[in-house]
Amino acid sequence: MLERDFMAPGRSVSLAENGMVATSHPAASLAALDILREGGNAIDAAVCAVAVQGVVDAHMTGIGGDCFVLVAEAGKEPWCLNGSGRAPAAALLGHYLERGLTRIDEESPHAVTVPGAVDAWCRLIADHGRLGMERVLRPAIEAAENGFLVTPRVARDWARYGGRLDGEGRKVYLPGGKAPGVGTRLTHPALGKTLRRIAREGRAAFYEGEIAADIVATLRQLGGLHSEQDFAECNARPETPISALYRDHELLECPPNGQGLAALILVRILDGFDLSDRKLSEAGRIHLLAEATKIAYSVRDSVIGDPETNEHDVEALLSEPNIAAMRASISMDRASPTTTWDAPTHRDTVYVTVVDRDRNCVSLINSLFNAFGSGIYAAKSGVLLQNRGSSFRILDGHPNAMGPRKRPFHTIIPGMLRRGGRPVMSFGVMGGQYQATGHAHFLSQILDRGFDPQMASDAPRSFYFAGELALETTISPETRARLDQMGHVTKWADDPLGGCQAIWVDERRGILLGASDHRKDGIAIGY
Repeated sequence: MLERDFMAPGRSVSLAENGMVATSHPAASLAALDILREGGNAIDAAVCAVAVQGVVDAHMTGIGGDCFVLVAEAGKEPWCLNGSGRAPAAALLGHYLERGLTRIDEESPHAVTVPGAVDAWCRLIADHGRLGMERVLRPAIEAAENGFLVTPRVARDWARYGGRLDGEGRKVYLPGGKAPGVGTRLTHPALGKTLRRIAREGRAAFYEGEIAADIVATLRQLGGLHSEQDFAECNARPETPISALYRDHELLECPPNGQGLAALILVRILDGFDLSDRKLSEAGRIHLLAEATKIAYSVRDSVIGDPETNEHDVEALLSEPNIAAMRASISMDRASPTTTWDAPTHRDTVYVTVVDRDRNCVSLINSLFNAFGSGIYAAKSGVLLQNRGSSFRILDGHPNAMGPRKRPFHTIIPGMLRRGGRPVMSFGVMGGQYQATGHAHFLSQILDRGFDPQMASDAPRSFYFAGELALETTISPETRARLDQMGHVTKWADDPLGGCQAIWVDERRGILLGASDHRKDGIAIGY
């Protein structure tokens, strides 16, 4: 790996021998590290970290959202857990068509699918944890009840997106009618009480009884179709990862209903180009990534839906003849025609990764979809509800059409990299629609350019989406001008593109190398 430029702004990759945690919030990283030091495993630590973030990073994630998990336990084959929730049983497509709806509004109760995260967390700890739910959730409970400090990126985002909250939610997250500033101390006792019940009683505390009744009543008052039975029947789905080769490494992703398949298509397309060539300009790299993204996302949007109602021929889509035809359509110096997009965008997710002393690797991503999700807040239980259902299509015959008990298309994807059948990196890139592109970009920085994980995370990002090529402002004006000459419609990105956490396992030296994105508040830390 290359030595970083110590004259340039940035941070060094984090190093450890016994265990490592990487999250986008320091409180989450420190709480998870304590779990590892006490003898907990990577699963205990990962659930602990994401639970803390549901309190201190509440616009991004929480118990009202969904999660996906990819795990590589030492000496075992990797496995996934799909913790995405379903639409209500009463959500018939005809109900929306009869009312003339063409899409699900992002702040509508119809956008709220049953939150799947708590069921997934409880299953992970019950089946694979060491310390138990009460210990794992203790830091999140303490943060909610005793208070936490608002960090800089959180303060920025709450000020920008706090208007999405309903009246009850504003009382909690915008005390005094305004977003809290950096260093403000906040508490959330209603959420703390709910977390205590989950810690003591498990999944039943959330999906049955008072908490589920409060959430359902809140949604039905707004016109939602949810029932308490919808909550009682929530279940996380064990799955087998799908994979593809990039260079001499194997990228593992969760299967649909997430967009991991798009990431695999992307890396297979890019595997046919020499991105390690020093003669290739930065504009050339961005161009190839943008063109591959157009192709992969076009496939993604036409085929991915709930796997229980759609067949996904992953092998055929990733076959070399199919991928070779996709590559052949890319010009090295000219942009292909732009494409349009008519579904929701979002950028609000948290990703955590943990590797423990036994080299169990956990890659976990948890999200509310938009900032503060739907903005709908169940006041008695303190639960802010996701709006993942806004990605459903109101279109008969579409693989992602709204339907009873269906899981919607998901953007959130945890990643894992293997070589020779052994995990070498657990990683994820937050940022909604950007994530599949982000996986490809991040891997290329490491495997093609020789960057360590922190350098790869720090590298400037670009993203082709909805007809425009967004560029972070760390990309030079000269590079942007060249991309314009190639036919791209460029713009400077309004916000940083995503956020990344990663842990590289250097088995030969017996060390771990961790990275946490400078675009967030987090840290990678180990012992």
